[in-house]
Amino acid sequence: MPASRAVVPTAHASRYLQQLCKHWGHKFEVSFDPAQGRVKLPFGPVDLLADDVALTVTCTIEGDGDLARMQQVVADHLNRFAHREGELAFAWQPLA
Repeated sequence: MPASRAVVPTAHASRYLQQLCKHWGHKFEVSFDPAQGRVKLPFGPVDLLADDVALTVTCTIEGDGDLARMQQVVADHLNRFAHREGELAFAWQPLA
């Protein structure tokens, strides 16, 4: 299963995690609390972990899907929520 992770520096990690989960909760199965969340997209889950200095985002493809596209969709949504902060830095790293 292709997967990648980005540790995104931000002091607002919990806020963005909850916003993304609430936003996608209308279309997909989600579970979340202030520190962690999971969105079950049709092609695989997005897992989120928030702490005081960063939001860790893990994207996993299960079956057919485009990991690069998944990363872009997640980053685009989170950047919309972070518009006051400016563009967030996503340095995606492949997971073995």
